[in-house]
Amino acid sequence: MHAPSAKHLTDAQRLSWLRLIRSENVGPRTFRNLLNYHGGAAAALDALPDLARRGGALISPKICSVSDAEREIAGIEKLGGRLIALGEPEYPSALAAADGAPPILSVIGNLECLSRPMVAIVGARNASAAGRSFAARIARELGDAGFTISSGLARGIDASAHEASLSTGTVAALAGGLDRIYPPENVPLLARIVENSGAGLTEMPLGWEPRAQDFPRRNRIIAGLAMGVVIVEAALRSGSLITARLAAELGREVMAAPGSPLDPRCEGSNKLLRDGATLIASSEHVIEALSGMLGRNLPPAALPVLAEPEHDMPPPVPNGEVRARVEELLGPSPAAVDDLIRMSGAPARLVHLILLELELAGRLDRHAGGRVSLIDRL
Repeated sequence: MHAPSAKHLTDAQRLSWLRLIRSENVGPRTFRNLLNYHGGAAAALDALPDLARRGGALISPKICSVSDAEREIAGIEKLGGRLIALGEPEYPSALAAADGAPPILSVIGNLECLSRPMVAIVGARNASAAGRSFAARIARELGDAGFTISSGLARGIDASAHEASLSTGTVAALAGGLDRIYPPENVPLLARIVENSGAGLTEMPLGWEPRAQDFPRRNRIIAGLAMGVVIVEAALRSGSLITARLAAELGREVMAAPGSPLDPRCEGSNKLLRDGATLIASSEHVIEALSGMLGRNLPPAALPVLAEPEHDMPPPVPNGEVRARVEELLGPSPAAVDDLIRMSGAPARLVHLILLELELAGRLDRHAGGRVSLIDRL
């Protein structure tokens, strides 16, 4: 089955998409479910208050206004950036294939570098001179071999990888808005990336100051952009190991450079090797590890509809009995959605709709592996 050909959103659709993803309790998976049920973002926006009420919300979720969305678009354009929607030709194809891909990306810089195969290089912020030198050499050589290098603009290994691949193309995934760069000391580095055929991108709104919980979200984008992730010097508790785990969950190649067993900065990367990551000591090792993936398109996730068709009939409304059966099966411990469907005996479409309503009401958490749990509101 062939994927639908990529097309651009109209200005009206782009505005509705931005309003929907910026509305309260709407994340990437919720966004996709809303479009699947309502055929388009405009219809989904109209349905949000009723869906949240049916899910048990006492107050309707805050919906992003037209003026706020228009202000964000104008602010991004003033910075020289633009919004790219999932399903549009410029959207990075590897990221589009990732579960939970952001519906909207704010991008500044050269879009062409997003179309080439990417390798992510991440590691310790307090990296050693040897680690930084190794990351730079790998990044430079992979760039010369035709890869775009992606990383997180952090101090240490990330910055070294970006610096070394400026001339060949590098992408910085950001944890805050395009105008809220972290760390501030790397603002000049991002400017050089953009000036030298690279790009910066984020799923976060303009003006968003990055918080601690936003960095794992950024790491998910780094992993999703790349065919494989190279870890250089990572401690046992580090964002780099989160990136490696997310990459493995997406079916991407996880690679690590061996480090001294006496250096705590290498404990995490050495553990990855013990757990089965590919050992790399040169750019040739990286290319060899990725050889089976080169030229092979990743299967795209089910993309939201860009044409915004209208349904002949509104989505079904679950009756009280079905809703009670599903909610009774939910609790604070994550449960597989497939189990909820099987045990409730309800049609899958209705179960998914009930979960969507609960999520919009702020009562449901989604977890990795298609699992969900109720949020204790006491």
